[in-house]
Order: sequence, then structure tokens, then C-alpha cells
Amino acid sequence: MTARPARTAGGPGADGGPGAAGAMPGDADLERAMRRALDEAAAAAGHGDVPVGAVVLRGGDLLAARHNERHRTADPTAHAELLALRDAASALGRWRLDDCTLVVTLEPCPMCAGALVAARLRQLVFATPDPKAGACGSLYNLCADPRLNHELPVRAGLLAGDAADLLTGFFADRRPPPADR
Repeated sequence: MTARPARTAGGPGADGGPGAAGAMPGDADLERAMRRALDEAAAAAGHGDVPVGAVVLRGGDLLAARHNERHRTADPTAHAELLALRDAASALGRWRLDDCTLVVTLEPCPMCAGALVAARLRQLVFATPDPKAGACGSLYNLCADPRLNHELPVRAGLLAGDAADLLTGFFADRRPPPADR
């Protein structure tokens, strides 16, 4: 996948170069962030929400960490990704997150992928694909659609097994046991 570079807001370090606050996070930063996102996902499961966690990084710095809260808040838009983007934008005092990376345990849905594009996010990293609703490579690829005003690189598979295990366990606990024959 080839992506156009994100438009930057300008100013010192806006190009993400060395020393820039918005430099791309390294592999160790991404793994640490995904582990935090997995902790957030487990918290979601603790209150009955689908276990998805999301973290926003600016360089290696954590700006926001959230988990799904749809059931808890009765809000259909309370996906981990949207909540984390809102917190990051609030922390930075701007809606344009072109120097930020979202790390999330499950491939974003169309609503969340649209928000990533709208926020001009620099990069998306997700753990496991969502073959039923994924909009960053599985069903659609909104992050790499040249018809939209922004494209962003996507990295999939970071700690995928851990995220998949959380999701599988969550849904297995909610399925009725098989009937005796």
C-alpha cells in the first residue's frame, strides 16, 4: 500500500524529523502502546463491552488510552478509537492529529476509519483484523482510498494473537453452551 504523506500543520518539527515531538514511534514504543491497548481492552470486557482498546501516541509519548464504552454509556459511537482521538485532540488543543499514531487492538470499523482520515492521523497500527466490519484492509480500506482527502499507512498484526484471544474469550463466554443431543 502506498500512501500520500500526511499534510502537516507546519512549525518546528512538524515534518517528524529527528527531535520532533511528532516523530514516528519506534517498534518498542508501538509494542508498549499495544500492551497498554490490550489492558484497556480487558477493562472494556470487565464492564460488558467488546474488548477493544486504543492508544494515541505522539512520537513515543502517550496522549490518550481508552476502551470501548458503548454498553456502559449507551452511546453507539463510544468506540475506543473515537474516545482516544477525542482525548488526544483535547490534550493537543487541535483536531488535526497529523503527527500522531493510533494503536488499537482490533481493525477499525468504517465509522472509526473515517474519523482517522478526518483527523489526518499519521499512522494506524492494529493487532487483529476484523473480517466482519474492518475498514482498514478487510472489507474496505478507507485509510488508503485516494478519493478521500487523506491517506495513512496501516500496520497490521502487532500482538495479534493476544488481541484475538481476548475477543474469542469474550464472545465464547456469551454464547450459549451447545445443546445435548
